[in-house]
Amino acid sequence: MGSADLSAAEREVMELVWDRGEVTAREARDALPREVARNTVRTLLERMEEKGWVMHRIVGRAYLYRAARPREESIGRKVRELVDTVCGGSPESLVAALLDYRGLRPGELQRIRKMLDETRAGRLKQG
Repeated sequence: MGSADLSAAEREVMELVWDRGEVTAREARDALPREVARNTVRTLLERMEEKGWVMHRIVGRAYLYRAARPREESIGRKVRELVDTVCGGSPESLVAALLDYRGLRPGELQRIRKMLDETRAGRLKQG
C-alpha cells in the first residue's frame, strides 16, 4: 500500500468517498461542484487506489470505491505538514495561532482540555 499524499483534486474526491461511504466514479463526478471530464474522476480514483487511499469492489459493471484509510489519517498528515512547514516545527505556534486567529467555542475548549488530560494520563501510565 502506498503512502503518498493526496493532490487537491484527489482530496476533493476523497471527501466525497468519506462522506458517502461508497461511490462510483460517475456518482463522484456528478457530486463535484464543477464540471469534470468523464474519465478524470476514474483516473483520480485509480491513482488514489495506487496510493492506498481507496479500494474498490465490482458490482455488475460498476466499480464501487470506498475509503481504505480514515479521514483522521489525512487530517493528521496535514497537521504534521502544517506544523513542520508553517510553524517551524512548533506545535505551540499552531495552538497559539488557532487561539489568536480563530478562537474556540466553549464546547471545543472543554473537549480539547479533556483530550490533553487523557494524553497526559496515558503518558504518565506508560512512562
